[in-house]
Amino acid sequence: MTDSLGYRRKFGVIAPSTNTSVQPEFDSMRPVGVTNHFSRIVIPDNPVRNDDDFNKLMNDIRATLMDSVDAVMTCSPDYIVMGMSAETFWDGLDGSVELQQRVEARAGVKVAMGSDACRAALKAYGGIKRISVITPYMPVGDQQVRKFFADCGFEVVNLKGLKCPGPMLIAHVSEAELRDAIIEVDDPSVDAIVQVGTNLAMARVAGIAEFWLGKPVIAINTATYWWALRQNGIDDKIQGFGKLLSHY
Repeated sequence: MTDSLGYRRKFGVIAPSTNTSVQPEFDSMRPVGVTNHFSRIVIPDNPVRNDDDFNKLMNDIRATLMDSVDAVMTCSPDYIVMGMSAETFWDGLDGSVELQQRVEARAGVKVAMGSDACRAALKAYGGIKRISVITPYMPVGDQQVRKFFADCGFEVVNLKGLKCPGPMLIAHVSEAELRDAIIEVDDPSVDAIVQVGTNLAMARVAGIAEFWLGKPVIAINTATYWWALRQNGIDDKIQGFGKLLSHY
């Protein structure tokens, strides 16, 4: 017997309690027979005004991350999807690998993370060496993102950190602001644009921008859900979010 709705796969999704973007974006990409089951990393919505505040936010996430993993495992998901990104980039490639191993050991199932998904997405497009990045972070978070992509062999040409003033307020960044950020970091020498920060609702905008710019524009929620599907042998092609989901 299998789950009546999630008869292909049940995904357990981990996201901060302040995040209002990743759940609707993941659900909009969900094929029939796949279900998403969210567990929240309970954190306060404290202001983020500087690097110290951002580090405090990261510590808040780390304090309850494994509790959220334990909670979602009670529904016996087949796979875990990390609907959070900053921690997955922390301490570069080595830190990403270590985090994945810890979560998989705790959950007892495999895990998709935003960092790995972005790297896999860039590889899927092929021929990408120079990238620009958009984040909602403070500079200390931006440094971690730069380090991860450098560790993976990519050159970060431009980076736009939006310095969002709190974790919940990341979701208040408008599509027009995201469009402007894409335009700002684009450059003829850039092979692709990558957006990180799962509470930035950029999946739809990235697909539109990719069409007009003629180069990959990768939203982290799109990349992460694509990677989760493909790692589970689900090859459905989904329209409306760019070539990653519709072609690869």
